Amino acid sequence: MFRATGYGKAAMPKLPKLIVEIPDDVTDALRLPPAERQGELRKELALALYQRGVLALGKAARLADVDRTDFERLLGERKIPRHYSEDDLREDLDYACGR
Repeated sequence: MFRATGYGKAAMPKLPKLIVEIPDDVTDALRLPPAERQGELRKELALALYQRGVLALGKAARLADVDRTDFERLLGERKIPRHYSEDDLREDLDYACGR
């Protein structure tokens, strides 16, 4: 039985974890090497939740266990548009200008 657990590289043991159980016949049917399954499933879940707008970019990158730049690259490869509002732009400009 495959279990998706943990919080990636920045492990936070005191926080509750969500465990997703996937039947063995499903994981066996994945056309991925066993060593890559957990990472790929985490990325797929993160991309899907981000695309639906239910998970922010930073949290989606954390779920995928990649840095933000790599997650943005994944979004580009999948042609998933970034959720970027005018407020996000203002915050980025303020940050860039040291405000």
